[in-house]
Amino acid sequence: MTETLSAPLDVRLMNATASALFMALAVTGLAAAAWWGLRHPLFAIAAINVQGDLTHNNAVTLRVNVAPRLRGNFFTIDLVTVKNAFEAVPWVRTAVVRREFPNRLSVVLQEHQPVAYWGADGESRLLNSHGEVFEANVDDVESDDLPRLSGPSGQSAQLLAMYRALAPLFAPLEARLDKLELTDRGSWRTQLDTGAVMELGRGTPAEIIERARRFIQTVSQATARYNRRPDAIESADLRHGNGYAVRLRGVTTVTAEVPKPKTPGTSTH
Repeated sequence: MTETLSAPLDVRLMNATASALFMALAVTGLAAAAWWGLRHPLFAIAAINVQGDLTHNNAVTLRVNVAPRLRGNFFTIDLVTVKNAFEAVPWVRTAVVRREFPNRLSVVLQEHQPVAYWGADGESRLLNSHGEVFEANVDDVESDDLPRLSGPSGQSAQLLAMYRALAPLFAPLEARLDKLELTDRGSWRTQLDTGAVMELGRGTPAEIIERARRFIQTVSQATARYNRRPDAIESADLRHGNGYAVRLRGVTTVTAEVPKPKTPGTSTH
C-alpha cells in the first residue's frame, strides 16, 4: 500500500503565489490589449454604409448630418444612439445599425410611405402606410391627391383602416373619398372630391361600411327621380335607421309660401 504524501506547506504557498501572479499578469495583459484596442486609430469609425429606402434622403446627406453626433470607435460606439440619430432625420421611419469589423457601420433605412395628410385642414402632419403620424416637409410629397384623415390622438391606425375599407366603395359614383373624420364623440364623417359631405354616424366598422354600401347602391335611383346624377349630391345623412336624407344641387323640396286669403271686412294699407 502506497501513501500519497502532501507537498510541504512552503511549496503549496509558492504554487499558490505563482498561480495568483500568473492570473494577475493575464488580467493585466488583457486589460492592456483592450486599452490598446480602444485607443488604436485602426478602430476609429472610418465609414458608414447607408442602404435601404432612400426616396426622400440620400446617403451622402445622411452621413454628413449624422456623423457629427456620433461618439466612440468600433468597440465603444452606442448603436442605440446611432439608430436614434438616423431616425431623427425627416422621412426616416426605422434604422437598423450593425458593426462591420474593423471600423465601419452598416445602416439599413426604411422611410415613411405617406398615404394621407393627418389633422385639420392646413396641418402639415402626414400618415404613413402603417397608420403612424409623422412630420416632414409636405412639399416633398410626390402625390397630389392624398386624402386628409383626422380624428382623436391615437386613432390614426383605425382611421386608415376605415379609409381603406370605404374608399373603393365610391367607385360606382365616380367619386373619390377626399376626407374622412372621426369626431371625439365617435361619429364618422366623409367628404368626396365632388364636395359632397356625408354623415355616417356611429357604430362598429362593419356597421359603418354596410351603411355606406347601402347608400351607394341605391342613391343613383334617388337622384334620377330629380333628373340628377350622383355628382349633384351636396350632402347626405346616413344616420337614419331605415334610410337616408340627401340634398341635391338645384333641387329643393320646400314649396313657396302661399299668401293667406284676406279676411272679409279688413283692409291693408
